[in-house]
Amino acid sequence: MQQRFHFYYGWIHVVMAAWAMVATLPGRTHGLGLITKPLLADLGLTESAFAQINLWSCLLGALFALPMGWLIDRLGVRLAGTVVVGSLSASVFQLTRVDDGNDLFLCLTLIRGFGQSALSVVSIAMISKWFRQNLAPAMGVYAVLLTIGFVFSVLGMGWAIDRYGWREAWKLLGYGLVFLTPAVWLLVRSTPEEFGVAPDPEAKDANRAMNSDHGLADFTLLQALLTPTFWIIALATSAFNLVWSSITLFNEPILDELGFDQKAAVEMMAYLTGLGLISNLVAGKLATRQRIGMLLGVALMALTLALAWFPSIRSAMQLRLYGAVMGFVGGMVTVIHFSAWGQFFGRAEIGRIQGVAQVLSVLASAIGPVCVAWCADQQHSHLPAYYGFAILTFFASILSFLMPLPVGTTEARSALR
Repeated sequence: MQQRFHFYYGWIHVVMAAWAMVATLPGRTHGLGLITKPLLADLGLTESAFAQINLWSCLLGALFALPMGWLIDRLGVRLAGTVVVGSLSASVFQLTRVDDGNDLFLCLTLIRGFGQSALSVVSIAMISKWFRQNLAPAMGVYAVLLTIGFVFSVLGMGWAIDRYGWREAWKLLGYGLVFLTPAVWLLVRSTPEEFGVAPDPEAKDANRAMNSDHGLADFTLLQALLTPTFWIIALATSAFNLVWSSITLFNEPILDELGFDQKAAVEMMAYLTGLGLISNLVAGKLATRQRIGMLLGVALMALTLALAWFPSIRSAMQLRLYGAVMGFVGGMVTVIHFSAWGQFFGRAEIGRIQGVAQVLSVLASAIGPVCVAWCADQQHSHLPAYYGFAILTFFASILSFLMPLPVGTTEARSALR
């Protein structure tokens, strides 16, 4: 591999990982949000009923991440990724045939499980297994590619839904996954060491790079779970995902409540995307082990202020500013969530560690929309939920600022002396 290419093959993995994460769109809340209205109208379901289906499908689907982490560490990301993409493709095609709530629940459970849970773990592991010293910059590039991929896929899906209806548009996603399945098998490799390649191309001594911990010990899953670092990062990023899933699944009715039309929503998404791309690159540059807690705290504090302000927004300019802040926060948290596990806990059991983190993230994503739907039913408004979310992210921000380094790192060991 090293003799065949004049560049580090890990960057091919960055591209493939971004493609794989974009392929989780049908299992993502913002992907399902594209078809929520026509789907509910087609099946005759209410928002509350759909929120319950979404909740339980997310809860059950989250469990897929646990065995997937073990399979990645045991069998390799290449085989695991190929199987997961193929399974997700079959599940997506099956959703186009649903005609009642029971069928919808079964299909959403499989799509959430293979897409939002299992394939997300596979995607992050594609990079975490190949990078160590340069994991944060790699994740920054990955996040940029991911954002661009999601933008074009969402725009493409929106066009297809308007032109052909949600069922035919959903089939197009299935065909895309069919094409991705052999690509994963052909282009993805499990680890650089299998080919005698160091994990990072900048290492001057390849042998030393492969055998040195670069100041970081490889943690087992149990060792990682016993650190406060794991739980602070997991809970803080899960708090963000709880908020994000809520405001994306019910984006249209929430903005409609404030008096904004579809055009204003599109403009907000444009600002969100633009700032997200910039913040991906900034976070990729800055998100070292020593800075992750501070960066996560700053991002979540900005999110807290944006959430507390949102119910008072009345003008299009204010909505654009809100979208810019959310884009900044989303870009920062995304890179941190993708890179922190490998930076803090090494590569030996990264699949298992990311699997547990993914379960917590998915559980939070499932709970958020239920909270918003309940608030809408009880208060006849979605907006009071934003104040509750602001309180949650405020405390998550404080925890992030106080986060210690895990004892396995050189920096933490030095601090204990």
